[in-house]
Order: sequence, then C-alpha cells, then structure tokens
Amino acid sequence: MTGEEATTRGWVNRALALNGWVVFLFLYAPIAVLVLFSFSADRNVGSWGGFSMEWYQRMLANDPLMRSLRNSLLVALLSTLVSTVLGTAAAIALERYRRWATRGVFDALLYLPVIIPDVTMAVMLLMWFTTIGWSLSLTTIVLSHIAFNISFVAIVVRARLANMDPSLEEAAADLYAGRWRTFRRVTLPVIMPGVLGGALLALTLSLDDVVVTSLVQGPGSTTLPVFVFGLIKRDVTPEINAVSTVMLAASMVLVMVSLGFQRRGDSERVR
Repeated sequence: MTGEEATTRGWVNRALALNGWVVFLFLYAPIAVLVLFSFSADRNVGSWGGFSMEWYQRMLANDPLMRSLRNSLLVALLSTLVSTVLGTAAAIALERYRRWATRGVFDALLYLPVIIPDVTMAVMLLMWFTTIGWSLSLTTIVLSHIAFNISFVAIVVRARLANMDPSLEEAAADLYAGRWRTFRRVTLPVIMPGVLGGALLALTLSLDDVVVTSLVQGPGSTTLPVFVFGLIKRDVTPEINAVSTVMLAASMVLVMVSLGFQRRGDSERVR
C-alpha cells in the first residue's frame, strides 16, 4: 500500500467513525436529555433547577397514572400470554406442516400486522368492534394487542424452528414417542429461547402501544402510554419526563432480555 492510499484510507476511516458518532448522538442525545431533566427540581420541563426526586414521588402519588399503569400491565400480560401460545402454534404449523392448501394465504396474512401502518390496523379493529356491537373496554384493547402480537411471536419462533435439526423429532418418533410427547420433550425445549424472546417482544410492544390502544379503548381503560400522551396536551411538567424515563427503562430491559434469550439459543445451537 502506497503512502497516498494509506492516507486516503485513514481519512475514510475517520469520516466513517465521525458519521457513526453523529448518528449515535442524533439517536440518543434526546433520550439522555429526557432522563437528565426528569431529576430537575424546576417545574419548567426544559430548565435545570438542581437534583430532585420530586417528580418521581409525584408520579407514584398520581392515582390516575397508577391506574393507567395497572391497566397497561394487565393488558400486556394477558395479550402476551395468549399471543405467545397462538403465535407459537402458527409458527409450528407453517414450518412443520407444509402441504395444506391455504398455507400460502395464511403465511401472507400472518405478516400483514407487521407491515401495515398502525393507524390502518387501529381503524380496522375499531370498525370490527363497532360492527359486532362490542363495547370498547380493556377487553377490546387486549384482543387488539393479541391481533398484532401474534405475528411478531410467530416470526421469532419460526426463525428458531427453521434452524432446528429435524432429525431430533424423527429420532423421538423412532423411539415410539407420540406427537405431543415429542413436542413437550424435544421440540419445545429447543425452541424455548425463541418462544421466550417472542413473548418478551410482544410484552414490550403491548406496553409501548399508543395508536391502536387510543382508538379501541373505552371509559376507564386508559393505558399508561395513552395517559402520558394526554398529559402532553394538558400540562407539560418534569413528571412526564419521569414517567417516560420509567417506560424507557422497562422497555430497554425487556428488549435486552429478549435478545439475551435469542442469543443464548443461537449459542446453544452452535454448540
């Protein structure tokens, strides 16, 4: 390599590194500012008045906010449980039973909630509940979250199934194990990292959803993200920063745990 080429490569490497730092700051600097000002004693959301935990204390003492948090947790847990079971079943059907006539149609429909806009999904669900005369409540929110979470769970579990050695199930069948016993003793333990990863992803999506929930909620069924969105319209205080920081931390933890389960499954497969 000539000196000129080395110099050019050095400039390129420095430019790429600078670009990486700019993108990193663009994405995470606003988050850092949000977290920082959640500890400000000043009522002005953009002014620093010294370190204080006042807004976290107010958050915990805010009864409507705590009620919306309970609603969010209830909706997220119920929708995650059901969507994990249905999404796992859908993934197994698509990967293990390839000869049914409408498989291609079902496969395409399964991906629709992932690719269509949230607003479109919300309007469709609202029209469906209105058409069948179902009153909007926590139940409609749970059903709506199940509707879009099934696809995400199925995608994660299906990726795990696609890399599973089919000879393991064949060996179980050769040893006279029935389908249920084979699934419980062989298939499920192997795909469990994918199932848990899909469940945690569904839980995160449910806890963070605003668009779909805001259209299908009823009186007394407001969830935390929708409540925070409403606070922004009324009175902007550092309490919003505190709530957003807690939601951000919870989402990050769930995502990291989900990635951990998936990486653990990948490392076990390599071994």
